[in-house]
Amino acid sequence: MSGPDREQIRDDFAAAVNMTPKELADWLETDASRRVGDTRGDGESTGHRSGRRIVALLRTNRADLTDDDYAHMREVVGYVHRHLAQRPAGDVTDTRWRYSLMNWGHDPNRS
Repeated sequence: MSGPDREQIRDDFAAAVNMTPKELADWLETDASRRVGDTRGDGESTGHRSGRRIVALLRTNRADLTDDDYAHMREVVGYVHRHLAQRPAGDVTDTRWRYSLMNWGHDPNRS
């Protein structure tokens, strides 16, 4: 993957993920976080697993990011954009929709 591609992915990822590593890590410890999303055999949702990886990515030095890391960052950006397009009407503060996005590092209640 070329440098300009990586730079664009980093920029898109930074725009999509609006929670700090600590905020996301703390959120992932909540029951609400664990109750949303599709689960696989181990009981952890795809979004929750992704959230743990996002925390690690946010704490990783740019020079140490791999092509696989950039692929996951691209996946996060895609998920956040698709999910935002499905915003339900009304107050979303205590909704599964918001909680799912938060598992992916994006709190839609932030400006």
